[in-house]
Amino acid sequence: MSTKKYVISISKLQKAAILPLLLIFLTAASCVDSCGVYTGMADGQRPASLSIATWNVQALFDGQDDGVEYEEYSAANGWNDEKYRARLNNISKAIQTIEKKGPDIIALIEIEKLDILKYMAQDYLADSAYKYSSFAGLQGYSLGVGLLSRYPLTKTLSHSSNINGAILPRPVAEVWLEAEGRPIIIFICHWKSKLGGDIGTEPLRRDAARVILRRVDAIKQQNPDIPILILGDLNENHDEFIRHDSELLCALLPDSPEAAKLTGYSGESEYDDPPKPHGAQDFFILSTEKPPQSSFFSDAEGIFYTPWGTELEKGSYYYSGSWETIDHLLLNKAFFDSSGWEFKDAAVIDGEPFVNTKDEPDSYNTRSGYGLSDHLPLLLTLINKGH
Repeated sequence: MSTKKYVISISKLQKAAILPLLLIFLTAASCVDSCGVYTGMADGQRPASLSIATWNVQALFDGQDDGVEYEEYSAANGWNDEKYRARLNNISKAIQTIEKKGPDIIALIEIEKLDILKYMAQDYLADSAYKYSSFAGLQGYSLGVGLLSRYPLTKTLSHSSNINGAILPRPVAEVWLEAEGRPIIIFICHWKSKLGGDIGTEPLRRDAARVILRRVDAIKQQNPDIPILILGDLNENHDEFIRHDSELLCALLPDSPEAAKLTGYSGESEYDDPPKPHGAQDFFILSTEKPPQSSFFSDAEGIFYTPWGTELEKGSYYYSGSWETIDHLLLNKAFFDSSGWEFKDAAVIDGEPFVNTKDEPDSYNTRSGYGLSDHLPLLLTLINKGH
């Protein structure tokens, strides 16, 4: 199994250098013109907080037929530029209700192309001052992931897996940004859905986790204390392991003795299966401790704090009449070291216009241009403890 990397496109890019590094192609973004950043504060003041959101907007296609659209979003089936602009307008207005003028940074899942993000930022969210945008997607596939930011992006990469000669169509975006001179790394994800069955598709989600963990390990070699945030639609509940009676090796595992023993990382007895070799671990360990830590896994990597079960309770995705927790905000321990950007809280944005009067997501008649999504946004707030 090998891994291929694809360059992400970035707006506001006037000079780019592409350097090969460990099978990774890197695009370094530099802003040489005026790059104002909206902070909502007077000049000279340091922002006391930083807000980061993730939202799966579900199949945001433009009004042009490129041959990769879902069938229902083709011109032959009634989708057109007018409906696209109406939906884009409603999505943009909804973003500005998450916080005044929108969060500082927002990851958007299921976007067709970079041009949509640029058009949204310039024409529909102009007063939100999103000066920077990025997009990751594979040519010839329908949808990718994107990001809008008030803060400059300093590096972007895209990671995809090659399994038996086939490139998985859902790349993981890696975005480095600077907020008040302090770097934050964000991995933006849209993992494989469960279409095809929970068990049958689980290896693909685990492979995505493996790709991220290998990259995190490489980053830590040079930047051991850098804040790393993994967010997006992972298509897996935070308690997926428990839902499968603690018998299925999932990409997201609790810090429990049952999960540790199943993976061979428990260190419990000589009869445990040996841990995976370095760089081959293909699951995250979810911790509700601050900072995140493990009590049951021995020598495992990838321990992240999850707000689900503490700050987040309800769910963010409405499916078959019930809520699921497949959208995630996962933070490493650097967000809990009392320096720089520190975790404050997290929330599911479950008010209007994201839900209707029945407390269900307002996704009604999305193809008409008026619906939003079956997903609700998640909002992370960090506080500035830097000097």
